[in-house]
Amino acid sequence: MGPMTASPGRRVLLAAPRGYCAGVDRAVIAVEKALEQYGAPIYVRHEIVHNKYVVQTLEKKGAVFVERTEEVPPGNIVMFSAHGVAPVVHDEARQGRLATIDATCPLVTKVHKEAVRYAGEDYDILLIGHEGHEEVIGTSGEAPDHIQLVDGPEDVAKVTVRDESKVVWLSQTTLSVDETMETVDALKTKFPGLVSPPSDDICYATQNRQLAVKQMGAEAELVIVVGSRNSSNSKRLVEVAKLAGSREAYLVDFAGEIDEAWLEGVTTVGVTSGASVPEVLVEEVLQWLAERGYGDVEIVKAAEESITFSLPKELRRDLRDEAAALVAERGGSGTSDA
Repeated sequence: MGPMTASPGRRVLLAAPRGYCAGVDRAVIAVEKALEQYGAPIYVRHEIVHNKYVVQTLEKKGAVFVERTEEVPPGNIVMFSAHGVAPVVHDEARQGRLATIDATCPLVTKVHKEAVRYAGEDYDILLIGHEGHEEVIGTSGEAPDHIQLVDGPEDVAKVTVRDESKVVWLSQTTLSVDETMETVDALKTKFPGLVSPPSDDICYATQNRQLAVKQMGAEAELVIVVGSRNSSNSKRLVEVAKLAGSREAYLVDFAGEIDEAWLEGVTTVGVTSGASVPEVLVEEVLQWLAERGYGDVEIVKAAEESITFSLPKELRRDLRDEAAALVAERGGSGTSDA
């Protein structure tokens, strides 16, 4: 980052922690390792993480992002994104003669296992989350006959269950903590016997980033959240900033999207980034602000993070040979190239 300039009274509050969480870091490295180990193309079902810059960078290295498993030619490798997929997607890959790498975040996998467990015990599962989000689709697919989606407190009135003594709630990992608990409270009022998951489903990184924004929101007239518009946790940070007292909060992918008019009358700018955002994009925003007199940067630290996840076990196998064997075993043509 280049030299900063500061104007008297103007400052930046920089959230810590911010940016990559352990699950995102694992998923991005998994794509890079697969490309290095097996060569291009490596197909990825859906965006590996919800960030435009990350996806574009990996595409330049040879990753091919697809929305449907059927788009991957037989005999190739397909990776499942950090958001997780339903069991039917694993079946599609087998039927399509594809070798697979599962880069699902372990914290999402935890929710999947909870869904399977409670469905096995014949509970009604109330999944708090946003309709259409990839993570919700994947979790719902684990037990479609037992899961119903609750998309916020306003959905609670229409929820019905078979047996009020066997109801449990689970949640998407990237939600607003406060809004989720508001939904849970409404569900508990309706179903007093509601069971909670054995541990919090909302991921540690989502909670920590929201906590830092809460701390800066009361002081920052403007909060800039670096993140993509399809990133649930990034959008939640904008909401949290406004609820915490910030006059305005905006979501941007890149520094070039910031409107200078946002700075009018602003002395303190809060800056943070979603859990799928590389630090280089934050540095560009800080440089942009410094060039406009906001060169005094103070860290707002909410928590320490030291969690790491090991890479998917599939990267320890010879997946190109595995894919070729699947083609040979089932007959038909397949290539190791796109």
